Amino acid sequence: MSVQENKIYLPKSEIPAFWYNVLPDLPEPLGPYLTPDRRPVSPSDLAGIFPPALIAQEVSDQRLHPIPEPVLEALSVWRPTPLVRARRLEKALGVGSRIYYKDESVSPSGSHKSNTAMAQAYFNKQAGISRLTTETGAGQWGTAMAIAARQFGMTARVYMVKISLEQKPYRKVIMNMMGAEVLASPSRETEAGRRALAADPGALGTLGLAISEAVEEAVSRPDTNYVLGSVLNHVVLHQTVIGQEVQKQLALAGETPDYLIACHGGGSNFGGLVAPFVPDILSGACKARAVAVEPESCPTLTRGKFDYDAGDTAGFTPLMPMYSLGADFQPPAIHAGGLRYHGASPVVSALLKSKVISAAAVSNDDCFKYARMMAWSEYVIPAPESAHALAQTCLTALELERRGKPGCLVFTLSGHGLLDLSAYQGNQEKV
Repeated sequence: MSVQENKIYLPKSEIPAFWYNVLPDLPEPLGPYLTPDRRPVSPSDLAGIFPPALIAQEVSDQRLHPIPEPVLEALSVWRPTPLVRARRLEKALGVGSRIYYKDESVSPSGSHKSNTAMAQAYFNKQAGISRLTTETGAGQWGTAMAIAARQFGMTARVYMVKISLEQKPYRKVIMNMMGAEVLASPSRETEAGRRALAADPGALGTLGLAISEAVEEAVSRPDTNYVLGSVLNHVVLHQTVIGQEVQKQLALAGETPDYLIACHGGGSNFGGLVAPFVPDILSGACKARAVAVEPESCPTLTRGKFDYDAGDTAGFTPLMPMYSLGADFQPPAIHAGGLRYHGASPVVSALLKSKVISAAAVSNDDCFKYARMMAWSEYVIPAPESAHALAQTCLTALELERRGKPGCLVFTLSGHGLLDLSAYQGNQEKV
């Protein structure tokens, strides 16, 4: 382990060897997934789109799951990721708090999404699957999945939300370079897409609809499975490498966190950071306040209702116990495409319902204001999604300063914004 200037590094030998499953440690048991007729979902109900290993992880009560060697080898290309002390940002804000960010932007896809993409591709390959379908909002997940499919000798088709594809065309270029096919959603390739276009020929698309299209195609082909970039338990499980590394890095820095902050769309980024801390938060050994941050324009956790809802627009996915704005919710065309989702991870929803964590919504203006501050202080351009976590961190640090109680704040830089420059170009007056 080493501290180099403001960066805290772990050696390759410290890549977590296990994924941590938070399900056994939830204050209340997670409700079962349900079929549309409200029957509990069985493993056989999921077998048409997921391999056995991922289905087992989805419902497991085992706390630790060993990471297979081929997945560890793939992760070792960029993990462990650095934990960075943002001293220049602290100075720019004029605060005494210590601000750290976990830099997940160093992965091949430029975001945290590669952590689960490699795992999902591996388990599907082991099950004899040769082709994958998926959705993507801002493109980070689609990029990660295209790279992972290439890594394990598979092909992929990605349904990318139309408005995001128009805003971020170079994500498609990368996915195509990796051998993946990319279609704007809604498309005319699926019944769900055709229905959406018939209802509104100019539809901008949503993550819920893109999921419907990808699932519909996977169900129709025996050589194809569906892979999901967030929401489900096994996706949160794979992302816990983030929080486990942060625990070691904070110990090396001699720090105890007061706040753990991450943006929230479906919940895997936030869950990956916070889940490993949950046992200590529940026991009182860790006093950190964990905050999931979402856009004011898509306030799933802060204004949504906790109930059973479908994870997609067409109702192909199981009904899940989660906070939701409704599967038919049409979010505005904000640049943080990865946060334009109506629902939330059942795990994150359960933690919020039990008041183990909290949620906050930030404005688009604050996101770009503090993103620019990070750019000229830390020389890092965050993805618009990550800018939500950054904004909440800065606002919290300023509030602690006003109260005379500086603390230690940790947020996840879930991805870089180098392929999101049109968002910054269009918001110059706000930054």
